[in-house]
Amino acid sequence: MAIMLLSSLLAKDVYADEPVKEGDPGKLMDVEQRKALPIESNLIDSWPQGPTIGAKSAIVMEEKTGTILYAKNIHEELYPASTTKIMTCLLAVEGANLNDKITFSDDAVFSVPHDGSSIGMDVGQSITLEQALYGIMVGSANEVANAVGEHVSGSIDEFVKLMNKRATDIGCKNTHFSNTNGLQRADHYTSAYDLALISRQFFNNELLCKVANTPRYHFTPTATQPDDFYLNNKNKLITGEIPYSGIIGGKTGYTDLAQETLVTCAEKNGMRLICVVFMEDSPEQFNDTVTLLDYAFNNFTSVNIADNDTRYMPDDSLFFESDNDVFGKSGTILRLNDDDCVILPKTAKIENTEYTVSYELTEEDKKEDPSAVAKILYTYKGCDVGKALVSYSGQSGSSSAEGGARKPVFINVKILLIIAVAIVIISIISESMSTKAISNRKFASKSDRIRYKRRKREFKKWRMGSRKF
Repeated sequence: MAIMLLSSLLAKDVYADEPVKEGDPGKLMDVEQRKALPIESNLIDSWPQGPTIGAKSAIVMEEKTGTILYAKNIHEELYPASTTKIMTCLLAVEGANLNDKITFSDDAVFSVPHDGSSIGMDVGQSITLEQALYGIMVGSANEVANAVGEHVSGSIDEFVKLMNKRATDIGCKNTHFSNTNGLQRADHYTSAYDLALISRQFFNNELLCKVANTPRYHFTPTATQPDDFYLNNKNKLITGEIPYSGIIGGKTGYTDLAQETLVTCAEKNGMRLICVVFMEDSPEQFNDTVTLLDYAFNNFTSVNIADNDTRYMPDDSLFFESDNDVFGKSGTILRLNDDDCVILPKTAKIENTEYTVSYELTEEDKKEDPSAVAKILYTYKGCDVGKALVSYSGQSGSSSAEGGARKPVFINVKILLIIAVAIVIISIISESMSTKAISNRKFASKSDRIRYKRRKREFKKWRMGSRKF
């Protein structure tokens, strides 16, 4: 009987961001069972002990470094509901222009349940992509997510393929999308960790941060959309119903089986944190988020590597720096990136970390600094806490005539030696050929040969005499 009930629940279509109802099915673990689940980050030696919360899965990740500050069941595959739309909007800004017209097809409008989240767009109407982003993030509109997917990739199915490819490229291991909006499907899932990775990309975009932090948005009539209406965000951290300073943005989600899901980004004390909460009861998803953000901001700090770590600095001065350099004083060629940092417990120091040097640079590393040649990877108690890129210095040497910093001069000694040897060989061959040519010289007459030999003896005698001086 229990197996039949679970199967029927998995087969039932329920709606992303559907209003919470009493007696919803799918609550396979009650709040006490969820609270009893282990918090993996609390098992790390000398790590600040994280709070007990009612969510089945939760993570707090620092946005710049990817450092995981709090981890509870972060790799379990769970239903994301409308937090799926974070990926949809990310791909929208990566694959289209804000002024593009998003036209609503029959499939975009009618492939979603009529009582699910929507903003009432009709077939044939169109709005700009920028308006669509607000429709998705503020109004959680399922039909708008579909229309955006069709615009970017030509069809919803092709856009879903793009979602899954992008997730793989980001590094997601426990994610599979089957739609653009988070409507309940058995093969539509992700993990708290994977969604945090996706959210890092999302909240690295200034426009998306603005859209995701909008409490209310006004749609005005146009030639292709005749209605005048407002969208009100359901996110209590965005509207200020639950006040919290430093909020950058967020996205809510709900289905019967996913229960309440929430993604939030907040910035304070030089750290930008991403918090993901899966499978919680309303309104505890907001309270869990506040609890986790407070825990992270109060117990961790960002430490600049270049300013604080003296254990490793590429000392190239013996090879590249000289006051008598014929090219001018070269300066120090290599440097640590000034902005790179590690995230540590406030009770730890950077000297407590361990580091390794890697010459394998990712596309993300090169995007951060095209001149990077290596990176230093830092760990604390076995946990990744940040990195520093090692780059060519752009400030080496004296200023040029144009007023900018002169680029460093690189001298390849091996090539110089090869060139020098080649010059010597060419000189020897040339002299040998010249001598041979002279020795084989032909004279028109006997008297010419006698005069040539006499001049040669006189020159030799003069040269021997000149050496005495």
